[in-house]
Amino acid sequence: MTGRIVIAGYRPKPGKQAELEALMRSHLPRLQQEGLATERPSIIMKAADGTILEVFEWCSQAAIESAHTNPEVLRMWAEYAEVCDYVPAAEVAEISQLFSGFEPLN
Repeated sequence: MTGRIVIAGYRPKPGKQAELEALMRSHLPRLQQEGLATERPSIIMKAADGTILEVFEWCSQAAIESAHTNPEVLRMWAEYAEVCDYVPAAEVAEISQLFSGFEPLN
């Protein structure tokens, strides 16, 4: 099986920036605990508008698919729904720059 590296975008809801940043610290460990993400460290960064981007590696395409029925992942996604909206990386202004720069969060 081959891992799948993804870029996920999280735009905080009004007044939820700090809560989102706190939640980001548990995201990868929780996926790893469920056997869905590899041990590769993630990169978490913040855009100028507060959107957080995370680059991480799922174990496989099958792991991505199984996340959609995993009770722990579904609980975690509900927590995310309270503090942010998912956005495509292409909606983050910095992505269109030749060298996209962000504030590191981890």
